[in-house]
Amino acid sequence: MYGPWDGGGWWGFGMMLFSLLFLALIVVGVVFVVRSFSDGGRGAYRSDGNRALDILDERFARGEIDQAEYEERRRTLAGGR
Repeated sequence: MYGPWDGGGWWGFGMMLFSLLFLALIVVGVVFVVRSFSDGGRGAYRSDGNRALDILDERFARGEIDQAEYEERRRTLAGGR
């Protein structure tokens, strides 16, 4: 009555579901690792809005502007605060 492929019931469905969840977990892990080691496809410019402040910091560090000009421009970029 029960052969080698009979009587499994829901085990086949459970194994298939577990396999799909495991595969999804691997894909999510790979995506996370790739994104953490890359710039996320944004290139040289970040989209968080601080690029202008970064450039200002770099110019001050290189000595292109003095401290008074640096502080004035920083206040301007920060919205006058």
